[in-house]
Amino acid sequence: MTAELADVYHTKREGVNHILTQIEKTFPTTPILILNVEAKLRTLKEARAEPLKVASANWAATGWMISQLKTNCIIVDVGSTTTSVIPIVEKAIVAEGKTDLEKLINGELVYTGSLRTNVAATVSSIPTSKGVAHVSSEVFAQSADVHLILGNITEKEYTVETADGKEKTRNAALARLARVVCADTEMLTEKEIVGIAQYVYERQVEQITNALRRVCNRIKKNGAKKPAAVVTGVGRSFLARKAAMQAGFVEVVDFAEFANGDVARVSTAFAVALMGASILERRIVRWMQ
Repeated sequence: MTAELADVYHTKREGVNHILTQIEKTFPTTPILILNVEAKLRTLKEARAEPLKVASANWAATGWMISQLKTNCIIVDVGSTTTSVIPIVEKAIVAEGKTDLEKLINGELVYTGSLRTNVAATVSSIPTSKGVAHVSSEVFAQSADVHLILGNITEKEYTVETADGKEKTRNAALARLARVVCADTEMLTEKEIVGIAQYVYERQVEQITNALRRVCNRIKKNGAKKPAAVVTGVGRSFLARKAAMQAGFVEVVDFAEFANGDVARVSTAFAVALMGASILERRIVRWMQ
């Protein structure tokens, strides 16, 4: 569950309870279990009793699954919108933060992703051939435009709506990114706009790298052995891997080595399915390697 943060709800408690009610109405004869931040599946009654424990708990499922693969590691899960940094020590999730607020404070959550991130939320200024330009705070372009321009994703992988409602082509992405500095494709050359894309990309990687170093340093201070980095999610190959390498990790493992690439793009959903199957079969259900 992640929809409880939507601004149609006044509080997360309200959001959680509304979502649980709608699930119950939609599936009246189906047993329902809700993931919580302790990587446990709880009943509707239990979830309602502790709403903050089931709010945005998706990261816990990923941690539970990958903790069965690597004894000591830090998971870097780059999705379309956010990046989760999940430390695993001796096969246990040792995340300090449980809520998104706590995770944003301690580096276990970075609000940057491979598709939906507003470029203006990543950089406040951009160097151009004409000088350093402060960016417009409008939602003119998003990270999907940056990565389409740079070839990190394909048009087919641009699976979110565009900022201007127009096509998901490279030329359209170039035009959107130019608007971030209140320009257009007549004022800036393609090379200049590609340079802007590269700059934004590097700042995204830098944000993830800094968070990864913070979490790594913290678990090392607590006596953890040198961990590997396990990268997963939509942006695992071009954001998570690059950040892990910049952070100095010697061993960087792609979750796609354990499951196919499509599964690695949606590792949280896959993990929850495994958790559900494990409960039904009363044993840990693993995946084909």
